[in-house]
Amino acid sequence: MAHRTKSPKNTELQRERLLDQFKILRIPISGEALDEILARASKQRLSYLAFLDDLIGEQANLRRQRSIERRIRHARFAERKELGSFDWDFNKKAIDRLQIEELATADFVRRKDNVVFVGKSGVGKSHIIQAVGMQACAAGFSVRYTTSAALIESLTAALADKTLTKALGRFTRPQLLIIDEFGFDRVERSESPEAASLLYKVVHARSNKGSTALLTNVDFENWGDYLGDPPLSMALLDRLVDNAIILKINGRSYRAEKAKRKKRAAKTQARPAPTRAKAKAKKKRGRK
Repeated sequence: MAHRTKSPKNTELQRERLLDQFKILRIPISGEALDEILARASKQRLSYLAFLDDLIGEQANLRRQRSIERRIRHARFAERKELGSFDWDFNKKAIDRLQIEELATADFVRRKDNVVFVGKSGVGKSHIIQAVGMQACAAGFSVRYTTSAALIESLTAALADKTLTKALGRFTRPQLLIIDEFGFDRVERSESPEAASLLYKVVHARSNKGSTALLTNVDFENWGDYLGDPPLSMALLDRLVDNAIILKINGRSYRAEKAKRKKRAAKTQARPAPTRAKAKAKKKRGRK
């Protein structure tokens, strides 16, 4: 059976109808882009599946990237970090690279497991967890980053104006909540007698519903003294470490090492260069 060749008029009508359908579906393909894809499909004799992949594949990728970018913005990271820029050699013996790269797959978020990093300031905890958080955003998970101090301030203010339930929702809805710098919030805790209780409310509300990553320089055995409420500290720890991945990093401080290098460089620059006469005299003494 012979196939009829479609008239240019019918082809143009189909083209316009297809562009209208793209608008309805909110697929941003212009007429020029469609013509280019149609010409390529005709020239390369693409199969139907290859043509469809060519037609919507690029737009799907663009939409995917926009979604990732939106999740990263909503996460409110202090800095956009990547594991590719992390100095693995500096604390090579203290940090298990394979374990960190496993975290970056975001499977722990899928399992709703918690993560607790324990280590002194400057060993790279914040860099690592924000890079892991970025990867979780790329994997399609909702993420929220906050410091312990900012969390306390936000919830204390909400408690005062009777909007605590709404404020708790901001920290319980994300599939991954990152609480950084637990141990650097003494001022905020001193100004909020309910600080420990508010932190417990967040962790308790998220239990078995989402992943919580907490970074601290306070060893577990000292939490009771730090929070000023040993029973509540035990309850908080119990909620956090249940099905948790615990990483203890006993390494050198990147920031301290960077400061030392900067100081040495400044001393080197400040040291006056020997004059030609002094250098010549020194060389003459060396010959004697």
